Parts: sequence; structure tokens; C-alpha cells
Amino acid sequence: MIKDPYVFEFLGVPENKPMLESDLEKALVAQIEKFLLELGRGFMFVGTQQRITLNNIHYYVDMVFYNKILRAYVLIELKTTKLMAEAVGQLNMYLNYYAAEVNDEYDNAPIGIILCTDKDSVSAEYALGGMANNIFASRYVSYIPQKEQLIAQVEAVLKDWHQKEK
Repeated sequence: MIKDPYVFEFLGVPENKPMLESDLEKALVAQIEKFLLELGRGFMFVGTQQRITLNNIHYYVDMVFYNKILRAYVLIELKTTKLMAEAVGQLNMYLNYYAAEVNDEYDNAPIGIILCTDKDSVSAEYALGGMANNIFASRYVSYIPQKEQLIAQVEAVLKDWHQKEK
């Protein structure tokens, strides 16, 4: 259900230009229909910068969706860097809040997705492992890679998969 990577080619952002998280969010909201198609079936847009207040401190979830098939809120954190453990903890806090304060009796547990430019599989495994909440880290790319890059990525995934089977 959760893709990896997401392809944001529809944003028209220069491929190697650094981008602020707020600029990425604005570009995605401007193209929300295309972004919903990239996310997959059943997603409905709830809003951006959804405020959560804990102990008089305001936090903001970058993007919130509801998936009618999963019957669950999907909270997305945008990171214009590689996956960091701090982002996992932040999103875990948001998910706990949504489970306790926003969900109703018919909703399933909320799901979190961190969209980042890169993720080290070992670091991601340790950062995301052992949590009660469903948090996924997916890469995003601005453009579909060249044929050679795609072949190299497929070969790397197959190599990792074969090693895990042993």
C-alpha cells in the first residue's frame, strides 16, 4: 500500500536544486490532484500544517489525508534530507495524538509516512523497528531516473532480497 519511491516529476522542480520543506509542501498542495493519484487509491485530502497542541506547545503535521479503504488517517511528514531518527520520533508523537484525540470509534490506527530524499536501510530498520504505530519511510524523487539508474536500483533491491532469504 505504501510506495517507495514516490515520483514528484509532476511538480516541475529542477532535479538537483535544493528545496525547503515548506516549498515542497506548497508545490504538492498546488498539484494535489496529481499527488493524490501518486499516493494511490482511497486517499482524501484533509489539510496541511494541521496543528497539534501538547502542553501549550504547537506542533504542525505537514500533510494529513484520510484513506477511506483503510479507514485511517495518514499523516505525512516531508523531509528534504535523508531519513533521521528525530523525524520518526516526531511522527510517532503525532500518530499517538491522532489515535487518542482525533480518531473516532470507526477509524483504524493512523498511519505515518515520512517522505525523504534518501534513507539508509539499516538506519531506517532500527529507527522504525519495534514501534506500535505504523510508520513508513519512503523516498521521493523529482524525476524518474535514467534507464541505467533504474537497472542499478532494481539490481540492488534484488541483491538485498536474496541476501535476506539466506
